Amino acid sequence: MPGDILFPQDLYDLAARVIAENKALGRKVALAESCTGGLVCAALTEVPGSSAVLDRGFVTYSNESKQEMLGVPSDIIDTLGAVSPATAWAMAQGAIAHSHADVAVAISGIAGPDGGSDLKPVGTVVFARAHRGEEEVHAEQKLIAGASRAEIRHHAAVVALELLLPGTELPAYAD
Repeated sequence: MPGDILFPQDLYDLAARVIAENKALGRKVALAESCTGGLVCAALTEVPGSSAVLDRGFVTYSNESKQEMLGVPSDIIDTLGAVSPATAWAMAQGAIAHSHADVAVAISGIAGPDGGSDLKPVGTVVFARAHRGEEEVHAEQKLIAGASRAEIRHHAAVVALELLLPGTELPAYAD
């Protein structure tokens, strides 16, 4: 491990594990990030040798970027919102379609302090994972309650990294 790392130790250690375990399988990964704004990709690139695993990352913070870069249908965002399992599902599918990755993880959420509602309070984060060649995409919505913006983004990055580890399970989401 390098003497100076930019990230908190838990993120670095988890990112190093993601790189090592995926490299051992010859597996490439991609990210579609919204509320984390590239944090997951940045954590991965902090690890020496990450270029053997990380294919690319999409920072799709705006709804337009989700549509333009990942092909998320506007009717999904208009009907269900940017923070929904369906949107995360479409983001993960788009990341697979627009990359050479074997697995893609998507993250969309409300990090706050503003932007929440009764239905989707601050701390609502949705994750999805897609595998190349598989129709099924796994998605999960979490509520990271009572946390600051930084804590929500940190926790979301940890969950996303965990989802890039081989063998991690998520509930299936049917479109």
